[in-house]
Amino acid sequence: MHATTTFPPADPTWQDQALCAQTGGDFFFPEPGSSVREAKQICRLCEIRTACLDYALTNDERFGVWGGLSEKERHQLRRA
Repeated sequence: MHATTTFPPADPTWQDQALCAQTGGDFFFPEPGSSVREAKQICRLCEIRTACLDYALTNDERFGVWGGLSEKERHQLRRA
């Protein structure tokens, strides 16, 4: 018999407190080539921004604005 490793689910409470949860996802997942300026402005005001960015980096989120950074900016941060 093999032991099964289970991982607890990520704590989603930070997501409930995030400003993006109150504004809708359209700003944070724009069409390719669209501006992410509005999303970044909302992120700058959000107290949960650091937790959001940590989540995105830990879970290799490749799309959208997370923690105030675009996909390209997160990719550059990972490479640094």
